[in-house]
Amino acid sequence: MPSQIVMDCSKSLAERKLTVAFAESATAGRLASEFSLCPDSGKVLKGGLVCYDADLKKSILHVPEDILNKFTPESAEVTKEIAGRLKPLIPADIHVGITGLTTPGGSESPEKPVGTIFLHAFIKDRSVAVREVFKGEPEEIVMQAIDRAAELIMQEVAYEQKIPENAE
Repeated sequence: MPSQIVMDCSKSLAERKLTVAFAESATAGRLASEFSLCPDSGKVLKGGLVCYDADLKKSILHVPEDILNKFTPESAEVTKEIAGRLKPLIPADIHVGITGLTTPGGSESPEKPVGTIFLHAFIKDRSVAVREVFKGEPEEIVMQAIDRAAELIMQEVAYEQKIPENAE
């Protein structure tokens, strides 16, 4: 069963007639799966791509190799790329990318420990990036990341609603 925040996010998107698509790495499809279990999933969830391996980020989403090499597959820069490159593949109002480190053996460092998650969301013409460091076992990190993604979407959709139509 999805967490309450995922349920609330899905309901909020449905009420606003907004759709979402996910480009997932660290969560390996679990983010889309959690949204698919919500009552409003058919109105909200367009779909998602799992690009866990860096080669898939290159071959499917066409993330430039130089960006992957310079910043690592688990980075804010690559997360922005996968979210942005999802847009032409899956039409939706909101596109969310998620990468990070849920287990040792990736690009972890003292500045980027296991538990570091990067989120990037494109909501209509705006974008927002978030970096979080979660604690726990891999599944706990994934579930915290999913909740944070839902929270981010809700915050940004609420912000979007406050912008006047004719604002520049």
